[in-house]
Amino acid sequence: MLHDRLLKAIDTLGFTKPTDVQLAALPPALEGKDLMVGAETGSGKTLAFVIPMLQHFLDNPSPNTGTRGLILTPTRELAEQVCQSVKDLAAFTRITTMTVCGGTSFKEQAAEIRKNPEILVATPGRLVEHLERETMDFADLEFLVLDEADRMLDMGFRDEVMAVAEICRKERQSMLFSATLSHRGVRALLPEILNEPQELMLNTHQSGQENIHQQIILADDDKHKERLVEWLLANEQFDKVIIFSNTRLKAQWLAKSLQRQNRRSGVLHGDMSQDERKHVMNLMREGKINILVATDVAARGLDIQGLDMVINFDMARSGDEHLHRVGRTGRQDNKGLAVSLIDHSEWNLMSSIERYLKLSFERRRLKGVEGSYKGPKKIKASGKAAGTKKRKTDGKGDRKAAKPADKQRQRNVKQAGKRPSNKPSLGDGSMPMMKKKKPATD
Repeated sequence: MLHDRLLKAIDTLGFTKPTDVQLAALPPALEGKDLMVGAETGSGKTLAFVIPMLQHFLDNPSPNTGTRGLILTPTRELAEQVCQSVKDLAAFTRITTMTVCGGTSFKEQAAEIRKNPEILVATPGRLVEHLERETMDFADLEFLVLDEADRMLDMGFRDEVMAVAEICRKERQSMLFSATLSHRGVRALLPEILNEPQELMLNTHQSGQENIHQQIILADDDKHKERLVEWLLANEQFDKVIIFSNTRLKAQWLAKSLQRQNRRSGVLHGDMSQDERKHVMNLMREGKINILVATDVAARGLDIQGLDMVINFDMARSGDEHLHRVGRTGRQDNKGLAVSLIDHSEWNLMSSIERYLKLSFERRRLKGVEGSYKGPKKIKASGKAAGTKKRKTDGKGDRKAAKPADKQRQRNVKQAGKRPSNKPSLGDGSMPMMKKKKPATD
């Protein structure tokens, strides 16, 4: 049975029934077992690892120890969101938590860490920096959670994750959560981090997509895509929308274009300071802006109420990234729309993502803003291999065998009127003379 203070917080937050991942993960996690969980984005997995941690701390108070719980996330935005979830669930307890991320003052963080918060939510890069400067230790650590483990590996944090796991206390409970447990690097981490884990696979590539209507629109180039975005924003019904771009420069360009149209829009990318990123996210959550142009820094973990449309200005570079982008909408049984704008250089990528996700995106055309690109040209099937000639048969379906004399006459006809070659035949035992190449001149 959960602690009364946890139940009070859950009731205050308005949660009435657990999600599938919570139903599956909470019982073994509360028993102290290590877990590896595959669950789609927006499934409620944050509570599946925060509740067991808080329950353990309430059942086993230890006020004079250091950090007892560590949650690693790939991005600052996800760290902030998870930290807020911890604070909400711990609202009626004295359990403290803080984020340890880049983009903020190192000295200020070190001062906060000296106050011994029981739970840290951190990104790997900044956390390793604190460990190297010996501003924290994990001698008292009881819980280690890797949230969005596949994304951390994709971002190149494997060495940092392994360094953190190595310095943590061996007698701990560890949990790994990932949207794609099939990721080639995730399972390689298991022997180093988890101890005889229980595996819970609650998603496939298609799960979590049922509430999302996915479409593609063909485009000529970025300027044409800009016009398509303008049409969608003017004609689709939405509360909030995220537009994804693959590069920071393109995201900034598109955001400025929308602002010139007096649209309430903001931009989010990895080169912004932490304060700038938090400010933009707060504006979005509060409804002061309703359009966010972002790079993939926003594709993981962000939960924004009322986000009912996603536009891929650029197609995601992989099926997993596409999965996480469109997963910003259609959350918690709500309906969502995801539109991908595809130019000639993205068709093959889009097709490979369709095959990977085992989905078929709806093809859509917007009247008045159609482009000239219609997709790859289709080659009509002729019933025979291209470049082959009709073979002669003997009337019984077998190819007629040409007689040697006939072949010689055909060669003689072809050579008629041509100058005799001075080159020796390769069949007479001699080798043709090779001309020396002239040296190249400047």
